[in-house]
Amino acid sequence: MAVITRRLALAGGTLAAGLSARKPHAQEPLAPLAAVLKPVNPPADMPAITFYTADGTPHRLAEFVGHGMVINLWATWCAPCVAEMPSLEALSKALAPDDIAVLPLSSDRGGAGAVTRWFGTHDITGLPVLLDPKGEAARLLDARGIPTSVVVDRQGRACARLEGAADWSDAASVMLVRRLAGG
Repeated sequence: MAVITRRLALAGGTLAAGLSARKPHAQEPLAPLAAVLKPVNPPADMPAITFYTADGTPHRLAEFVGHGMVINLWATWCAPCVAEMPSLEALSKALAPDDIAVLPLSSDRGGAGAVTRWFGTHDITGLPVLLDPKGEAARLLDARGIPTSVVVDRQGRACARLEGAADWSDAASVMLVRRLAGG
């Protein structure tokens, strides 16, 4: 399973530009979520993370305590991130009635414009444009690379973690996240 290292994710420059045209290989199916999601036992309090909406409004993770969450650190130039984004959108739609939010925090240097364009090109309409422009969330979550995802329960505690991409959209994955996040 491919994971982009944090150093590579934050390096930008020509390497990141060269990766932007890459697409995930169709013959490489995403791993089932249950096979790769690691429990955090005991659940751990989440750090004080601030992220931004497309219009630059800051939000703190603490605002979402009481709601389940799936936090996904990603970027538009990251092939594994791109591969899993449609399944995260499907997960978001499936969990919306349960008050569980999928929060895709992009580290793209192009900011909201890059993410909005990418969402439009790939017909992603069920996820918000959220930004982690300086990699603060990645640092505070000790992410070794992207994609990295954390499932957070309604008490604001990390209860599961995944480094790498997975298929979040099948019924078993939806049920697993619902159970972990307290849906």
